Amino acid sequence: MTSRQPVPCCASRRTVLRGAALAGVAGLGAVACDGRTGARASSTPTAPVELGPASEVPVGGAKLYREERLLVAQPVKGQFKAFGAECTHAGCVLAAIEEGAAACSCHGSRFDVATGKVLQGPAGDPLPPVPVRTKGGRLVAGPEA
Repeated sequence: MTSRQPVPCCASRRTVLRGAALAGVAGLGAVACDGRTGARASSTPTAPVELGPASEVPVGGAKLYREERLLVAQPVKGQFKAFGAECTHAGCVLAAIEEGAAACSCHGSRFDVATGKVLQGPAGDPLPPVPVRTKGGRLVAGPEA
């Protein structure tokens, strides 16, 4: 007859801490692989993107093109500035424009629509500028064809 060893009822403190550390490392690997941190793809278009009539962007305001991941401002009549509309904190697409600021609903970052500068963190980097021009009364973002 063999004797049976008692099975411990609970995991040791060391086992729990080791498991938590491994879960944290695995989580960091998942974040690094999902394109949200570090060397993520640029939100700057690699080809020209037609956004629509320039008249849709209010003078002194901005318009968010969520599908194209772009933000276009018109600080003064006829002058347009564009920025990538992905938050520089975690890569979420900006959700709304409120009182001259583009807001990220993921973690609360806010950006100045005319300059792309961070107004409120946790984002630390400004929005990346994107070339924009008008062609036949329509906005075109990205490099020239």
